[in-house]
Amino acid sequence: MKDTYDNALFTGCCTLLLVFFFCAFQCRAQSDYIITLNDERITGEIKGLHRNIVEIKTAYSHENFKIEWDKINQIFCNRHFLISLADGTRVNAYFKSDTTSQKMLILETINGEISVSQAEVVHLEPAEGDFIRRLRGSVSIGYNLAKNNNLRQFSSRVGLEYTTRSWSASASYDAVFSSQDEVSDVRRINSRLNFFYFLGKDYFIMASQEFLQNDEQLLDLRATSKSGLGRFIIDTNRAILGFALGVVWNNEHFTDDTPVRNSGETFVTGILDVFNAGDLNVSTNFTVYPSFTESGRVRADFKLDLKYDLPYHFFVGMGYTHNFDNQPIQGASRNDYVFQTSLGWKL
Repeated sequence: MKDTYDNALFTGCCTLLLVFFFCAFQCRAQSDYIITLNDERITGEIKGLHRNIVEIKTAYSHENFKIEWDKINQIFCNRHFLISLADGTRVNAYFKSDTTSQKMLILETINGEISVSQAEVVHLEPAEGDFIRRLRGSVSIGYNLAKNNNLRQFSSRVGLEYTTRSWSASASYDAVFSSQDEVSDVRRINSRLNFFYFLGKDYFIMASQEFLQNDEQLLDLRATSKSGLGRFIIDTNRAILGFALGVVWNNEHFTDDTPVRNSGETFVTGILDVFNAGDLNVSTNFTVYPSFTESGRVRADFKLDLKYDLPYHFFVGMGYTHNFDNQPIQGASRNDYVFQTSLGWKL
């Protein structure tokens, strides 16, 4: 009997402990909260701030609640975050609203407290999260079909980005395949790897590797390696504007018998992202490549992406890409462009 009693007591204690830890975990997960400008309180787990949008996971919805950063009056969180400020400063800290000052935040770092304006904070990422929590990505596809000449066109776009306190890395893949009767198939594949190391005060070092296959310009493969120094001129909750310059090594293989072409270039690039226009996001960049090994040769790339957010992380997208080369090989086009529409989903 005593053994039965002890076993029951042990089982009961274990059950209570499990319930306690479960409740403690749940309380911790739901201990963050925000107070909106109209004094509504939303409790849950703050997932981060990205492009002026705060996401908070709540117990009463399968979808994360989203609210614009400037629509928040106060915010409280008991977890460690990677915090980016408008002046380029990046810190690891706990944060909470300063209840004695309107629209001010207190950042609790290992070196003490820092008081900043809420408007100065442009990015929040959980520092305690695993790899998946810091990973952002999207995938979209498009398909066109026409009876005329049996036209079929398929396009796909994939993007991934990973950010830490001091660096970020991203990868992208864009492809367009087109076929129709009595016309040669068209292939255009563009993939890119980017790396940014943040120096502070909005300066950064960048390196990238790009691969392009383009039938219109008779490119079987163009491998472009570049590195340089850049700066964000604007880095706010409404837009990012930056530029970079550096050097490039260009290696080109062609679909005909033209010999391999190698060239050294410089580059100047401009980047503009606008993401506080409701559910519409605009991203564009323009790069010029003057050659210093081939007299008079200039290349240029332009890219424009529009995304309109839909429920459940879906979006509709439109993209335009233009490539220019004033000295293409014999039989190749100086200009090539592609316009894509697609339906996608983002992580």
